[in-house]
Amino acid sequence: MADQEETFSRNGTAARRSPSPRRRRAAIVALAALVAGGLAASLFASASDPSSAATKGAAGANGRPVGASATLVEQGKQTFRFDTFGDQAFWGNTLHLNQAIAGAKNGGVGPGLSPKTALALGLKVDVNPIPLPVRQAILAGKVNLNDPAVTLLLLKLNAVVGVKGFFNAAGRLSSVGIECALCHSTVDNSLAPGIGARRDGWANRDLNVGAIIGLSPNLRPVAKLLHTNVATVKKVLASWGPGKFDAELFLDGKAFQPNGRSAATLIPPAFGLAGVNLHTWTGWGSIPYWNAFVAVLEMHGQGRFFDPRLDNARQFPIAAENRFGHVNPRVDLVTSKLPGLHAYQLALAAPKPPKGSFDPAAAARGKKLFNAQARCSTCHVPPIFTEPGWNLHTARQIHIDSFEADRSPTHMYRTSPLAGLWTHQKGGFYHDGRFKNLRTVVWHYNVIFKLGLTLKQRSDLTQYLLSL
Repeated sequence: MADQEETFSRNGTAARRSPSPRRRRAAIVALAALVAGGLAASLFASASDPSSAATKGAAGANGRPVGASATLVEQGKQTFRFDTFGDQAFWGNTLHLNQAIAGAKNGGVGPGLSPKTALALGLKVDVNPIPLPVRQAILAGKVNLNDPAVTLLLLKLNAVVGVKGFFNAAGRLSSVGIECALCHSTVDNSLAPGIGARRDGWANRDLNVGAIIGLSPNLRPVAKLLHTNVATVKKVLASWGPGKFDAELFLDGKAFQPNGRSAATLIPPAFGLAGVNLHTWTGWGSIPYWNAFVAVLEMHGQGRFFDPRLDNARQFPIAAENRFGHVNPRVDLVTSKLPGLHAYQLALAAPKPPKGSFDPAAAARGKKLFNAQARCSTCHVPPIFTEPGWNLHTARQIHIDSFEADRSPTHMYRTSPLAGLWTHQKGGFYHDGRFKNLRTVVWHYNVIFKLGLTLKQRSDLTQYLLSL
């Protein structure tokens, strides 16, 4: 437990509070000063996404799950977007990620994290908190996106999606925490690439989680947990790449697959989950189970978590050693947020594909194949597109290796829901992106199940999948 307490400190303030009007005005004035100063910058060209409408809630007639109050859903929305669960004690106070973000010129260390670098790492900026004059200045190239000071000002405006900055009385970045939205939200690029209105529930397949964690000045606690050195930790983090995260690494210590590829898996979407039994690629548990798991064990928030399956030292040596299945801090900043968070996630409907993104006639033919010759609907049962009930399969049944399945207590793979499939094509398909596109996924099933689909039929089926 000594290792656990040192590595996974649960201290710190949990609830995210809106900045005071005084602090918000100060941030706006500071940004305006940067603009007025004529700081030169190279800016990403403005790009408008025709599919920029935010994901809308859908399960009930009022845009929320049946039985869920509007208040509960709104509470969950705020939790999803803005709650760190006190994890700044880990990311800021322990790993000192805030110092790397600020940079030496702003009281931190190193060059600092400029907006241009942050966007290149897949971080997103919510355009709504940014005042209109500043938006116009960004488009005009009058805001220096190479200056880490601008990143700090964006943090003060609560504009960096999934990242919360904590500032001391002197205005210095004293700590930093992360939120659910970091991995499971993106933006519509309506102002510029990486800058726009939020799209909650979308998998951020641009986000390079490993590279961001790797910026931390103090990775020794992570190295100690994994019984290795900092250089190895950095090598592992660098292997993840954009759109991937390895949730099991801190349970079993397995950084690479037997074939040498990274053990990290693709970030899944958090929409279209109403009616779906199990969550994650390998069905660890329900949605609220995974919310608690991630908030406590992955985000390193301050809360209770119980799962005696993690006591299995053969399968989960790191978790068993550190009693990660029995986390019980004096103050719990997670459990009370789980009902609202669950309600909000269930209210996130899978977004409809934009017009012109698929061939309607081909999709209509593909739908018939999906429900008949291709036998897809045997497992991907419409309209939830997974099995009603127990939606798990062995690796042998789907003709792939069992590496990732064997890292979970189920030793199986979940039948993934398909609605909104068009939104997360980047990075490939299956848990590790082994299939680069939908055509190769269809080809795989055509071969292993001897479906006898022609090239044209496979193309039609792909068009139908893009239409969901």
